[in-house]
Amino acid sequence: MNKIKTKLTCSNFFYDDRVAISLWFGLAIIGIIVEVFHKGTGGNYTLFKGVYEHTIHQANLFIHYPEYEDINHYGPFFSLIILPFYYLPDKIGIVLWVIFNAGFLYVAIRQLPILRKYQNAILVFSAHELMLASEWQQTNQMVAGCVILGFIFINKGKEIWATFFLLFATFIKLYGIVGFAFFFFSNNKIKLILWSIAWSALFFVAPMLISTPQFIVQSYFDWYNELVFKANKNVRLDIGNDYQDISVMGMIRRIFKFQQFKNIYVTLPAIILFARNYFEWKHFADIRFKLYLLCLVLLMTVVFTTSAESPTYIIAFPAVCIWFVMQPPAKWVNYFLVFALLLTSFSYSDIFTPYVREHLVRPYSLKALPCFIMWCIITYQIYKKQFLKIDLSRFTSLA
Repeated sequence: MNKIKTKLTCSNFFYDDRVAISLWFGLAIIGIIVEVFHKGTGGNYTLFKGVYEHTIHQANLFIHYPEYEDINHYGPFFSLIILPFYYLPDKIGIVLWVIFNAGFLYVAIRQLPILRKYQNAILVFSAHELMLASEWQQTNQMVAGCVILGFIFINKGKEIWATFFLLFATFIKLYGIVGFAFFFFSNNKIKLILWSIAWSALFFVAPMLISTPQFIVQSYFDWYNELVFKANKNVRLDIGNDYQDISVMGMIRRIFKFQQFKNIYVTLPAIILFARNYFEWKHFADIRFKLYLLCLVLLMTVVFTTSAESPTYIIAFPAVCIWFVMQPPAKWVNYFLVFALLLTSFSYSDIFTPYVREHLVRPYSLKALPCFIMWCIITYQIYKKQFLKIDLSRFTSLA
């Protein structure tokens, strides 16, 4: 019986501070250095620098520029975030940018109300996903960190900082808005609302410090139009468009070759099922329930959006790891983590052959499958109140 209920331990490897820190920052730095010296600077980082440059010169932020590989999808406020990196030499700036984003999420995970050894396990198991996001020079690490910090500060009754981080992320990439799902955990909801208004006003006008009010206001309208256009573009089944829409809806569209499939057929049931969790109001003070809801929010931010790409999964995958460290020892829990690691985190690596990646995983958006299953498992466990069976003293100091 003990063998059946054994948890992945492998000595103390997964729980060691040195291993966690080395893998977390080491893989991120290795990933970006290999990318930079193999392909040279460019990609998203160059595009990000362009957001600042176009803001100060009042050039449209959301049209295609020949020197960039893509079109900007970030709000005007992002121009202030990238500003400190703009004036650095590119190779130094890009490495520091990656370290900054990795560090942001690292700090957030360290603030979770979970024992340090389990924080280490979350970092170790998420490190490869971080490396992939770092190679893409993305901001998803920062967004994930902001959502987690928003959750943490609401849990601590610090609404000022909670709303700061949630709106900080929202004004960069909109994903941060999902963090307001933690609204009902606040003991001072009026304060949370008022500070949300205050931070929104501040972040809205902040880019005007380096541009003009007219340009910034127009840029917000342009941003909205660009996001609508991108959402429609993401669902196309064109050859070469399979880097987008790595979501539940994307799986359905691509597996069944059904481009006309409406997102609402998935998102509406998902919203209803998620909203049902708020009927568990008697458990709002229970940290196990709160952490389960945090996992659901991080997962649904990715698996139910057509904007999800491979590097977006650094937002979702830590949720799988948080859930894992909370679970009582069980063989199926270990198996699921291995399944998620292989299909979500390592499916874009050389562990899989190019044929598998290019003809199975990417064309059918299969990277989303483990995270969607995880979302369903947690939803079911909340419904059956299985989180109440988790021994608090095993994974948190709050017991």
